[in-house]
Amino acid sequence: MKKLIVIASGVASVCAVNVAHAQSSVTLYGVIDNGIEYQNPGTGSVTRAVSGGLFASRYGLKGSEDIGGGLHVNFQLEQGFSGVTGAASNSAAAFNRQAWVGMSGGFGEMRFGLQNTPQYIFMNPELDPLAVMSVASPMNNFNSLTVRVNNAISYFTPTVYGLTAQFMVAMRDSTTKPTNGLQFYNAAVRYVNGPFRAAAGYEQAANAAGTSILKIFNAGASVGVGAARFYLAYHTERQTDDSTKRDVYEASGSYLLSPADSVALLYGYAHDRTGQGNNAQQVGLAYEHFLSKVTTLYASAGFIQNRNQAHFTLNGTAYTGVTVAPGNNTRGITLGMVHAF
Repeated sequence: MKKLIVIASGVASVCAVNVAHAQSSVTLYGVIDNGIEYQNPGTGSVTRAVSGGLFASRYGLKGSEDIGGGLHVNFQLEQGFSGVTGAASNSAAAFNRQAWVGMSGGFGEMRFGLQNTPQYIFMNPELDPLAVMSVASPMNNFNSLTVRVNNAISYFTPTVYGLTAQFMVAMRDSTTKPTNGLQFYNAAVRYVNGPFRAAAGYEQAANAAGTSILKIFNAGASVGVGAARFYLAYHTERQTDDSTKRDVYEASGSYLLSPADSVALLYGYAHDRTGQGNNAQQVGLAYEHFLSKVTTLYASAGFIQNRNQAHFTLNGTAYTGVTVAPGNNTRGITLGMVHAF
């Protein structure tokens, strides 16, 4: 009888373990984006190997546990790296891009920890066909924005009649002054109705010294017409110490030439509101060829005309462009390959 009880207990334990595994999942994922960039800022050309021309190279772990009642516990750990050198984007951090845990259900989703901002994951895809990535996007080259923050608390609402919202605050810590309270606020709302999409968001971020605050507002709308989609976007930013006051306007569009080929054309204008006339404008062009669902070849090109003391450069998604002298124009192109796993 005792042996029977022991055997039954063992079988029950195995079943319990199997149920636990069935209710939980952990996924290893990543993106590798490597390419060659040519850029000429008017003082001599530069040709170099780059990583992150279209997508930032990264690897990570993400998982979810079904705890019943429609509730899930979720987590994500993510580290950025250079695909051309293998070096970590930040060697001092084990996971420099994301490290959060949270819960989701019928109420929406809550996250706690280092995470991407609503501006980055929610707003950018609504501003232009490149989701504000690569040298071809004026919004990528003209804007200041916060991509991710430490000590963040976020809430994502469920979608109701095509309307969704995301909210985030971030706490101060020992690296900021003062060392307590809130340092960062970000809220974004998006509406989707058939081929029409629109979104708007506000961001407020204090600098580490606690002496100045950056205030940003973004809005974008797009409409799909057959194989094409057309975008209009607006961005305004102001540093409270008046070191930066700028509006950015962008018009862009994309066209699916075939199931495997897409092209995008973008134009942007940066208007300096400090009264110094440090304006700039850019034309961008991007082409993507989808070798498969996870591998893409791409070409991104841009030309920036800087006025007066403006010195905007062509930035990759995960790297800074070459230095441009005030008032100089710059032009460049990046050829690369992206593979996701």
